[in-house]
Amino acid sequence: MQNDKLKFKNDFKKRLYSFVLRLLRYINKLTRGPVNDVMGKQLIRSGTSVLANYIEANSASSKKDFINFFTHSLKSANESKVWLALLRDTAIGDTKELNWLLKELTEIANILATSILTLKGKK
Repeated sequence: MQNDKLKFKNDFKKRLYSFVLRLLRYINKLTRGPVNDVMGKQLIRSGTSVLANYIEANSASSKKDFINFFTHSLKSANESKVWLALLRDTAIGDTKELNWLLKELTEIANILATSILTLKGKK
């Protein structure tokens, strides 16, 4: 059981890291302009925060602290979904890659949300 949890934890961290790399590559390919620049910067901030807060959670000093970092990670994922949806709905960037990013981020957010509920004993 412990090995399964450790494997999931490591696989999820790799999944988050891969997502952030693809996100950064996507943002870097956006054409320059006032709208893209602002949305790109916001997306860099919120998208990388998903990973950063997850990593911080693994060094948490208490269960409450751990849950707090997971919650911040989830909030950053939700914010990132808004920026990606705006880019999608304004037809900015590679549609295929954008759809993959949105789908992957939705799955990541669902995992984080389920983990938070489990940690709080509500599932």
